[in-house]
Amino acid sequence: TTIGLDIAKSVFQVHGIDATGECVVRRQLKRRQVLPFFRKLPSCVIGIEACATSHHWARELEKVGHEVRLMPARYVKPYVKRGKNDAADAEAICEAVTRPTMRFVPIKTSEQQSVLMLHRTRQLFVRQRTALINAIRAHLAEFGIVAGIGRNGVEKLLELITKGEDERIPPAAHACLMALAAQLAMVKRQILEADRRVLAWHRASKTSKRLEAIPGVGPLIATALVASVPDPSVFRSGRDLSAWIGLVPKQNSTGGKERLGSISKAGNR
Repeated sequence: TTIGLDIAKSVFQVHGIDATGECVVRRQLKRRQVLPFFRKLPSCVIGIEACATSHHWARELEKVGHEVRLMPARYVKPYVKRGKNDAADAEAICEAVTRPTMRFVPIKTSEQQSVLMLHRTRQLFVRQRTALINAIRAHLAEFGIVAGIGRNGVEKLLELITKGEDERIPPAAHACLMALAAQLAMVKRQILEADRRVLAWHRASKTSKRLEAIPGVGPLIATALVASVPDPSVFRSGRDLSAWIGLVPKQNSTGGKERLGSISKAGNR
């Protein structure tokens, strides 16, 4: 039996076929019904699109004895026959998972997802830091106070805000700037804490330390790559890995003529 499972937050769609390709099950499940439903089934192949929460459900379904295969959503889309609804998506997933040339996504462990979460949290803090710095610069510029680009310029502005002696800044505006400066200081501490956690995980991982030996690769890139690629053997060569990351040129070749464009940037930026 082969099953296509279209996952969501609350409502899940199941489409199952037997060895002859005949549809044997087609129904909706609530979130609380998913695991009890699959516990009653004999061992089968379950296809799921690699999207939000897919690795969690893959781990849970493997625990009850099923073989789970995750597929990129872009590779499943061509199998949708007509329209866009949960039933059509589940049917397309069920058909796509049986294709012999389909590429599957290795299932990540909880630890690997935790490291990726750490990277995304740090990235969020970095964006917040940039937004706060830009806000402080813009607000002070409204009162004719500007500073040079870079870290030194920001530090001068923060020092001016902390002293509160500049008569060009009204009291109401100074209170807002103090709040932004306090928020910026907190975000900076959170970034440093995230960096310490990344470095600690890097030192505990043999693979990550081996990657650091590559020129230009530090703890951030090494840990992100180890967490993003659970099984490196799925890539036949380094070029395949480069294509997955998005470092190879896009092709628009036809009629024996090669047309190469800029790099695809298809990977996780």
